[in-house]
Amino acid sequence: MILVQGLALRFGKRVLFEDVNLKFTTGNCYGLIGANGAGKSTFLKLLSGQEDASSGDIIIENGQRLAMLKQDQFAYDEFDVLATVIMGHKKLYDIMTEKDALYAKADFSDEDGIRASELESEFAELNGWEAETEAGQLLAGLGLAPEKHSLKMKELSPKEKVRVLLAQALFGTPDILLLDEPTNNLDYDSIKWLENFLAKFPNIVLVVSHDRHFLNQVCTHIVDFDYGTVKIYFGNYSFWQESSEMALQLAKNANKKKEEKVKELQAFIQRFSANASKSKQATSRKKLLDKIELDDIQPSTRRYPYVNFKPEREAGDDILMVTNLTKTINGVTLFKDLSFSLTKGDKVAIIGGNGMAQTALMNILAGESEPDSGEVKWGVTITSSYLPKDNTKYFQDEVNLVDWLRPYSKEQEEGYIRSFFGRMLFSGEETQKMATVLSGGEKVRCMFAKLMLEAPNVLMMDDPTNHLDLESITSLNNGLKDYTGTLLLRSNDHELLSTVCNRIIEIGPNGYLDRRYTYDEYLEHPNIQQLREELGFQNESNDTYEE
Repeated sequence: MILVQGLALRFGKRVLFEDVNLKFTTGNCYGLIGANGAGKSTFLKLLSGQEDASSGDIIIENGQRLAMLKQDQFAYDEFDVLATVIMGHKKLYDIMTEKDALYAKADFSDEDGIRASELESEFAELNGWEAETEAGQLLAGLGLAPEKHSLKMKELSPKEKVRVLLAQALFGTPDILLLDEPTNNLDYDSIKWLENFLAKFPNIVLVVSHDRHFLNQVCTHIVDFDYGTVKIYFGNYSFWQESSEMALQLAKNANKKKEEKVKELQAFIQRFSANASKSKQATSRKKLLDKIELDDIQPSTRRYPYVNFKPEREAGDDILMVTNLTKTINGVTLFKDLSFSLTKGDKVAIIGGNGMAQTALMNILAGESEPDSGEVKWGVTITSSYLPKDNTKYFQDEVNLVDWLRPYSKEQEEGYIRSFFGRMLFSGEETQKMATVLSGGEKVRCMFAKLMLEAPNVLMMDDPTNHLDLESITSLNNGLKDYTGTLLLRSNDHELLSTVCNRIIEIGPNGYLDRRYTYDEYLEHPNIQQLREELGFQNESNDTYEE
């Protein structure tokens, strides 16, 4: 159990939260939500002891082991992968290290023998004989191939290191598990495995995530960071969202009734206060009026951008024809003889275990790279816009945001351009920021403004939710549902794919699948799963290849 009493965190005059009183109990999974900068990740660091609160107490029961997903990918470069995972249980790892050092001594003494016996007893109590097996199972579940388990950490790619660090946090069933964005860089199969793992996890879990589907699958409670404080609500993310919207509406309705009553009483008082025969009634109504207080409905600190992609012209019947497309990078075939065509109204999810293949395909379709062979033919009525996974090249020039966006707008009047930034939550002086100093999320929102100005009838998006908060992701989700053009979308956001897309193209080096299903229908269809296994899709690593 964790008790939080009177907790506050301040940075100078800025207050993240104060007077926070919470209780986290065993067997529950708590999803932390709130606007970017509200203090979610910092709260996890307070619980883990990495940072100190301004005031208040955090009380954790004696003997409780706490594990947290580490963020430093280089800290374990000189260690083997399996050893790095086992380090998640420090006491067990220290015992193993001391035990190995004792047995390696050339002059093994009686005292050493006694100590070794003590260590062996503790080792067995901590299930040490199963440690390597458990570590291997965690790594396999997270998509790291067995042949990589014996490598040094420095031999892995950054995305593979993230999986090892996640396995480290999960190892040994800690009493308290703290996870900050654990689904980052995981493919569908790894995320599904993690969802199942956490659903069965017997102890306390606190997780920060922008993946709405993941929060819905694993959370029993939602911890909301808003109004400068933190509160716990029962249920998963969708239940919290629907309940909070309903509660706000009920509060508004209650206030509306009170406002009507106030106006009625005020009118009566004004009309009859000068009338002697009615003055008694007027006085009583004035007393009643004084007792009525309108509830202060605080506006949430959450801000939702307005995402609305509206095609300037309707597309003709010929959208796109892809014929026998093949791409190899560094001697590795990403896809071969890939063929498909698009029709009006298609909203296609481009998926596949290897994210490099998906990005390579999107770059080819956008004309930013060439295939080894094959043909891409766009219809003559098509105007397309592309949101790449890496948008760095768009933000190289030292210009303010208005001047950055101006080249993409037919209307050059500054007020018109500023209105698109207003939709993306940039207001006032924020539009004078230099394009080179933006955060990742700000860059993506600027790219949304660019796409809205271009008004294409075909949208191509590669990982558009990267760097976005839950509010921006929700707005993007709504904007893509309402979009009347044709969409090609690559994303790991389950909720986005399942609510937007009506067609799935899954690609791999051994073939591809193209089906007019929703994302959930595709994943749940037994015949599709058999075909996926035959093509080896489920055995691919999402980060095997780097460009």
